[in-house]
Amino acid sequence: MIQTTTSHGFAYKISIVCTILMVALHAAFLSFTILNHETQCTSKFKASASETIQILSWGVSLIAICKASRTSSFFPWILRARWICSFILCIVGTSLHTVFSVSQKGQIGLAEYADFTGLVTSTFLLVVSIRGKNDIVLVQKSEVTEPLLSEKKPGKTSEFVKESPYGKATLIQLINFSWLNPLFEVGYKKPLEQSDIPNVDIKDSAEFLNSAFEESLRKVKEKDGTTNPSVYKAIYYFTRKKAAINALFAVICASASYVGPYLITDFVDFLGEKQKQGLKTGYLLSLAFLCAKMVETITQRQWIFGARQLGLRLRSALISHIYKKGLHLSNRSRQSHTGGEIMNYMSVDVQRITDFVWYVNVIWMLPIQVSLAVFILHTNLGLGSMAALAATLAVMTLNIPLTKIQKRYQAKIMAAKDDRMKATSEVLRNMKTLKLQAWDSEFLKRLESLRMVEYGWLLKSLQQAALSAFIFWGSPTFISVITFWACMLMGIELTAGRVLSAFATFRMLQDPIFSLPDLLNVMAQGKVSVDRIASYLREEEIQHDVIENVARDKTEFDVAICGTVGSGKSSLLSGILGEIYKQSGMVKISGSKAYVPQSPWILTGNIRDNITFGREYDPEKYEKTIEACALKKDFELFSCGDLTEIGERGINMSGGQKQRIQIARAVYQDADIYLLDDPFSAVDAHTGTHLFKECLMGILKEKTILFVTHQVEFLPAADLILVMQNGKITQAGKFEELLQQNIGFEVLVGAHSKALESILTVENSSRTAQNPIAEAESNSNAKLMNTEQHDTVEDNPPAESKKGNEGKLVQDEERETGSISREVYWSYLTTVKGGALVPVIILAQSSFQVLQIASNYWMAWVCPTSSDAKPIFEMNFILLIYMVLSVAGALCVLVRAMLVAYTGLWTAQTFFTGMLHSVLRAPMSFFDSTPTGRILNRVSTDQSVLDLEMATKLGWCAFSVIQMLGTIAVMSQVAWQVFAIFIPVTAVCIWYQRYYTPTARELARLAQIQIAPILHHFAESLAGAASIRAFDQEGRFVDTNLDLVDGHARPWFHNVSAMEWLSFRLNILSNFVFAFSLVMLVTLPEGIINPSIAGLAVTYGINLNVLQAQVIWNICNAENKMISVERILQYRNVASEAPLVIEDSRPPSNWPETGTISFTNLQIRYAEQLPSVLKNITCTFPGRKKIGVVGRTGSGKSTLIQAIFRIVEPREGSIVIDNVDICKIGLHDLRSRLSIIPQDPSMFEGTVRGNLDPLELYSDTQIWEALDKCQLGQLVREKQEKLDSQVVENGENWSVGQRQLFCLGRALLKRSSILVLDEATASVDSATDGVIQKIISHEFKDRTVVTIAHRIHTVIDSDLVLVLSEGRIAEYDEPSKLLEREDSFFYKLIKEYSSRSSGFSSLASHHVQS
Repeated sequence: MIQTTTSHGFAYKISIVCTILMVALHAAFLSFTILNHETQCTSKFKASASETIQILSWGVSLIAICKASRTSSFFPWILRARWICSFILCIVGTSLHTVFSVSQKGQIGLAEYADFTGLVTSTFLLVVSIRGKNDIVLVQKSEVTEPLLSEKKPGKTSEFVKESPYGKATLIQLINFSWLNPLFEVGYKKPLEQSDIPNVDIKDSAEFLNSAFEESLRKVKEKDGTTNPSVYKAIYYFTRKKAAINALFAVICASASYVGPYLITDFVDFLGEKQKQGLKTGYLLSLAFLCAKMVETITQRQWIFGARQLGLRLRSALISHIYKKGLHLSNRSRQSHTGGEIMNYMSVDVQRITDFVWYVNVIWMLPIQVSLAVFILHTNLGLGSMAALAATLAVMTLNIPLTKIQKRYQAKIMAAKDDRMKATSEVLRNMKTLKLQAWDSEFLKRLESLRMVEYGWLLKSLQQAALSAFIFWGSPTFISVITFWACMLMGIELTAGRVLSAFATFRMLQDPIFSLPDLLNVMAQGKVSVDRIASYLREEEIQHDVIENVARDKTEFDVAICGTVGSGKSSLLSGILGEIYKQSGMVKISGSKAYVPQSPWILTGNIRDNITFGREYDPEKYEKTIEACALKKDFELFSCGDLTEIGERGINMSGGQKQRIQIARAVYQDADIYLLDDPFSAVDAHTGTHLFKECLMGILKEKTILFVTHQVEFLPAADLILVMQNGKITQAGKFEELLQQNIGFEVLVGAHSKALESILTVENSSRTAQNPIAEAESNSNAKLMNTEQHDTVEDNPPAESKKGNEGKLVQDEERETGSISREVYWSYLTTVKGGALVPVIILAQSSFQVLQIASNYWMAWVCPTSSDAKPIFEMNFILLIYMVLSVAGALCVLVRAMLVAYTGLWTAQTFFTGMLHSVLRAPMSFFDSTPTGRILNRVSTDQSVLDLEMATKLGWCAFSVIQMLGTIAVMSQVAWQVFAIFIPVTAVCIWYQRYYTPTARELARLAQIQIAPILHHFAESLAGAASIRAFDQEGRFVDTNLDLVDGHARPWFHNVSAMEWLSFRLNILSNFVFAFSLVMLVTLPEGIINPSIAGLAVTYGINLNVLQAQVIWNICNAENKMISVERILQYRNVASEAPLVIEDSRPPSNWPETGTISFTNLQIRYAEQLPSVLKNITCTFPGRKKIGVVGRTGSGKSTLIQAIFRIVEPREGSIVIDNVDICKIGLHDLRSRLSIIPQDPSMFEGTVRGNLDPLELYSDTQIWEALDKCQLGQLVREKQEKLDSQVVENGENWSVGQRQLFCLGRALLKRSSILVLDEATASVDSATDGVIQKIISHEFKDRTVVTIAHRIHTVIDSDLVLVLSEGRIAEYDEPSKLLEREDSFFYKLIKEYSSRSSGFSSLASHHVQS
């Protein structure tokens, strides 16, 4: 059974109460009239009839309210119009009745108090009428459905994005922004979620705007006949229509704003001659003032909103275009524009161009404002206006050198920010390497030094801005003094009316004078940013015509490409893909292609999405793919299978898993041609064999495959082998043919033969007779270890760790809800000197306000009201006092501006340093689960807010309140009755502000959060641009980017719209306060007030609407900006790793001496709620021995290595190195004494010397010695700059194998007693591997070497072999002893490797015999 009940909201209840109260009031008035009480109307009948009509109309209104509640959720428009008219009548009636009562009786009677009650009631109804909604909700309850409905998750209000209400809004709704009302209702009741926000209009969508901008670029290309169109012209074509409409509104607004100053002289004259001119003139003047203010309000709100909207459109178009360009940049261009720089184009530069779009309307408004000001001054002061014009132009001219200086500072700030962002991005990307090598402190100092350069330029820029503030706050004083002196010299009479009109005009002139430096500053910033983006957009792209697609030709051909490190193998594949510049020749391709790069590129998201990669999910095809790529076992280990989420850059996957996932991606595409760059380097022998048989020779057997490999055992199966040397193909043919040529190929083969020989020697020496392992025996031993071997999540937080959170490693970005806590404000305000400077700043601004009012009051008081009267003092003395007061006020502004600049930047620097230290000292688990984009967003966008905006925005909250209080004080001097309306209107303003804030705050937070996904997706796309192009997926990635841009545009657009919604309502209310005060001044009898002081009140009152709106605007704006402080504070409080140094527990300087590592009952888990990854590990690695570590799926090999470096901390047990418990010493003391060559080689932008020795501890001789030992000496000597040879971002100008050799060079320089090799030679050929193994054996012969390797010959020579299984020790002994047992895991591994190579061995031996 369903029950329907009606829930009556606040608006409905207040309207009923107010209407009943109005009926009662008018009934009381009617009673007084009938009972012969006096009225202010000459006819008793007319008075009675008037009250009767009022009672009837309010009675009808009451019925209408009750009726409407049953049919609509809105009050009828005619009822709302009635309430608005009633409010206006109440204002006029109350004013007139009060004036008549005071003038006739000398006091306020009972009727006037009733009028005041009616006015308050009408004010409430006015608010309800503007809002429109009656807050009535029909609730349907059902016993069956109600419990189910209550289970609905908060925030998931809609599966689909809501339609744009802006696109469907009527003209009235567009004017008063009431189309936002539904969003405010939701936001007031609960914190907004992204799904609650409606979509943007189609014309504001990224897809539409991207197309429109491309059309503009095409138009410029056609007109100019160029391939590199001007971005300036494209922006002009793109924005001109909307900009023209905005300009029209801006011009009307500027014109309307000068009506007030123009009428002030007439108004002051009227106040002095009230009886002569009549009240009608006064009321008409008041009406003219009000109409001008209303036109100004409507047009101002429309042009500001239009400018914001145009900025959004331009930003969406530019971001989309920058992204598309990023996907097509050539390798050369990528080296000149790093990822960090391009991120800055997208976040900082685009924002600056958007700001310029907002300021562009000042260009049209400025000449109109100055012209109208001069016209008004000329009307009042005659030729004196020319002096004012000259002074104004002089002040404006002063801007030119200041702007040039500011432009230079801005360029320096942007360059410094680029350098800092580039370095920060690199540090975050290589955080694991920095921690393992104990370089984090050094790189922290580098980031701090880069920040100090930026800080220096920021300080200079803000000092110059403070000086500008002093000049332009003092400009009205300067202009007015010059003007009044000129008038005095010319003999022009300065009456109160003329002076006050001039004051009002000078105050209005302040706006264009203030706007000009801001405009020129923003123009300077905008030009720098447009030039930077234009330079980027003109960069060279990959050659689109380099590949010739020919008719599809079905072939089945396998080509193997081999050669030494740096011989050009990967470059050959890049040439086939069209990724590198083609100087000559031809590349023809028949059919579609798929590419597997050497360095795995994995997208954030789940595994399935990474494999399907935009293709439709086909279960059957998918199952075959994961089976062929040996991923099935891995998925079984994950709590969410293939829906487990992968961290940023595949951070929570092992190297082998990442490799197999991207191979599966290629296989699933079902392409015709496969380009595989060293696909077996990161996988062990068993998995490599499986991939080769099931994938290359199985599921892809009918495809053309080009694969680069260092595993010589796979070469015999190829139809063609290409041998590369020095960028050329030196040999080509089948395996047998190449062996017979004896011109280089045999070097690679010989190295592999020796490695295999070493294995067979150990194997044969261990057992004189080898019997093949029976199938049954093999199965019987499966319990010891899974026979299927894969790499898994061993070394990073394992995927099963996500059981509690649906497979999510990367959580949604944290977001505070509700109002920003006082602690955030307090933390910001008290960072510098405990907040001691804040009262000084407020005192300086208050002093300025008092002095400014005093100077104006002085001029109004001493100047005569008419030409006939004489001034009280000499004009020289009057102007001298005025000048002294004004200059003192301007100096107060200088003190305030300087203090705000210093305090704000000091606070920003303190916050930055705290955040940087906190982030860089965070454990690796923080970086595993936090996308780099989130951190970069805070150190770029949020930090920019703190550097340049936060202090000013917070300061203006206080300054605007001080200004408004000053204005109210002046107005109340002449008409205290203005408080009668000012207090209720202020109450309404506060209510509006409280109603607005919850929605606006959450919109601002959501807008901030939605920036990070755009930057993160862009960074990922740049990293994998080659793969995206190879798979022809540019379109899909561009669409994803457009969706993300729209995702940010939705909260941002509605946030700026909400600001206009509030400002419109506050401005309207302020206009009514101003109108009421004018009516009061008109109505009060002549002689009660001084016309000069009344004129001064009007002069200040003209700006009341702006000031009142400014107060609320500044408070809301500061709260929105304070979100950046809140977000930085989140990252200032990240949990830290253990201390770097513990002074009371420092190891000896020669520690570790022998390098003995003892594990006792070691247990490790990645989180408290998860099972242990390592379980009860107890063993000892003897000092100065070679220990090999092997194991299968999830065995915990790399976790053990991480435990030695304390990347993960032991839960139980201990690790003791040379009698020192590593958990009791500092992390820097531990990590700096150990060496590691990691699986993923990392290089930093800079030089060869800087990469080998970033701490500058070694001489050039030592560095050259290390380079020679790691086979790079000759290569570096051939380069012109030698040790200063360039290394670009990520080391992209060096091959992966060469990068691995650089890591070896670092270890050779460090010469620690303990060296850890984690797949250190996976990316080098067999010959180089053999040389490296010899070097390691020789250089580290008296040191402890722990090796994890997939190449069996690298561990076969070890003194001891540790076999791990499921986090436990399965076997630990000498290799020869392990090989004596046929049931040992190590025996099976060796047997598998030797049998895989048997085909190759027979060929090799056959060649040797021949």
